[in-house]
Amino acid sequence: MPRLTDQLLKIGELASLFGVTARTIRYYEELGLIEASNRTEGLHRRYPADVVIRLKRIEELKSLGLTLGQIREFFVLYAEDPSGERCRLLLLQIYEDQKEEEMAKIREAQQHIAQIEENIVATKEKKTFFSCPGEECEDCDLNTFCLDSMYNRGEE
Repeated sequence: MPRLTDQLLKIGELASLFGVTARTIRYYEELGLIEASNRTEGLHRRYPADVVIRLKRIEELKSLGLTLGQIREFFVLYAEDPSGERCRLLLLQIYEDQKEEEMAKIREAQQHIAQIEENIVATKEKKTFFSCPGEECEDCDLNTFCLDSMYNRGEE
């Protein structure tokens, strides 16, 4: 039985191995993420077995939330540094950046929650639903029209 490493795979075979379409495989090839080794006389793409490893890495890195552009950087770095150290450092930097982005979202959400809590307190302190929003009623130019002013003056 021939081993996978000895075979050249058709685009459809490769696509079915990874549950993607042939168009996705062609797109990865356009981006330079994978490469067909040659084409048949009918110009059909054939892929060497090492493309399976690259596709596995693409799948893995995508599951970590990386974009195809970022994944391409990994393959470029790997070609320059087969030890993988630069890839590891790049991945750590990406994780640090993702962490900071998420922390910023948390801070923004906390600020939003604090504003909502202030709104809750202010709403509980209102005399009526349509009362003025707070202490500024005493200094308000519309004081003669304000419901709170009328209630305070006994003009109900």
